Amino acid sequence: MTRYESLALETEQRIRDGLLRAGERLPSVRKACHSLRLSPSTVLKAYYLLESRGLIEVRPQSGYYVKARLSRPLPEPEMTRPPATSTALEVSDFIFEILESVKDPAVVPLGSSFPSPFLFPLARLGRFLAAAARHMDPLATVTDLPPGNEELRRQIALRYLAHGGALSPDEIVITSGAMEALNLCLQALTRPGDLVVVESPSFYAGLQAIERLGLRVVEIPTHPRDGISLPALAEALQRHPVKACLLMANFQNPLGSLMPEAHRRELVALLARHQVPLVEDDTYAELYFGKEAPLALKSLDRQGLVLHVSSFSKSLAPGYRIGWVAAGRYARAIQRLKLATSLATTVPVQIALADFMRQGAFDTHLRRLRGALELQEADMAAAVERHFPPGTRMTRPRGGYFSWVELPAGSDALALHRAALAHGISIAPGPIFSAKREYGHCIRLNFGHPWSAPLEQAMATLGQLAAEAPSAPA
Repeated sequence: MTRYESLALETEQRIRDGLLRAGERLPSVRKACHSLRLSPSTVLKAYYLLESRGLIEVRPQSGYYVKARLSRPLPEPEMTRPPATSTALEVSDFIFEILESVKDPAVVPLGSSFPSPFLFPLARLGRFLAAAARHMDPLATVTDLPPGNEELRRQIALRYLAHGGALSPDEIVITSGAMEALNLCLQALTRPGDLVVVESPSFYAGLQAIERLGLRVVEIPTHPRDGISLPALAEALQRHPVKACLLMANFQNPLGSLMPEAHRRELVALLARHQVPLVEDDTYAELYFGKEAPLALKSLDRQGLVLHVSSFSKSLAPGYRIGWVAAGRYARAIQRLKLATSLATTVPVQIALADFMRQGAFDTHLRRLRGALELQEADMAAAVERHFPPGTRMTRPRGGYFSWVELPAGSDALALHRAALAHGISIAPGPIFSAKREYGHCIRLNFGHPWSAPLEQAMATLGQLAAEAPSAPA
């Protein structure tokens, strides 16, 4: 994040928190330069950025002032309330039909599951990959079979240690992306017909994996800020023979929720009492906006019941398809399933990523990426406030790159999806995130792309379409 972007973000946060109120004058450029020890061009760039977002205005011969807002910031959605029954899934065809449009590069990718590839150091990674291919020890084709490259697993274990969780590299199994890791975990823990607990709404790819394995789900109410309802989960564990949980504590997809630390401890203790294993999908944990990384549930596990899944696809290397699972007591079973299903994960890519991490380049990249995503989240929130109809609610996640938008009651997200696509805009409609196709008036938006005039125009068009969209069928 550049210095002017950082200054703009700090000022924006003060405006949104009410510390700087409508009509108040910002420090002059000269005064800001003196107090912050910045150049005039840096301060001016920050003020221009805030002006473009509609947060401040310039008054001739007077200076910059906080702009009067037409309304208060949008409220967040309330706790979800899915039916308390188990469900067999039939979601894959529905999901594939809706997401096919995301692959078209001409479509504005607000419905995409991926951030902009231009946010990643792909050229530099390519040099590491070329070096790994040139210098690879031929024996690595054998020694790096599952559980995977030893140095890469060591580097991943060091990141757990830095974030408050100590585990052995031997517990880590390298996989072909996080989705393979999720599938292997579910295969190791369940048999067809078993029940799996998920949040509601829940990431559609997890629902697809559950459907493919012939499992059933119990959807648990989830708060858009704090995550899964622990009382509802406790009740479900009492009522149903749950074999596993598939949950996201950090920047849950699609809500963006971040579970408070006290809830995390209570969740791990609750599952330990029932001896129910937890598959922790933690793909977005490195994309936090604050100064400290959120605590993984895995770091609280003392019984080996948490299988922690993550990958480099969302934080460093989209397309490289390198993920892993720290599988606790199930590590040996996961390793055998990996050998039986896909044998191994590409060896040169594992070596390249291990070298990239060992040289400290990963953390340098992450600092820039987090700063960019935090700015883009603020831009997305401001655009929804400007353009969407009255009665709209939205989440304000503190990490990841998804916002969950609840449209006014009666809105039809599927109709909005079709109308937006006709205008070259993709969105992710709420029903794809539910086994029962709930959330017909909700959409997920991706703020993982640098803000631009075309993106602003797409949000204006989407807001107009949302205001004009027909009501959902009764």
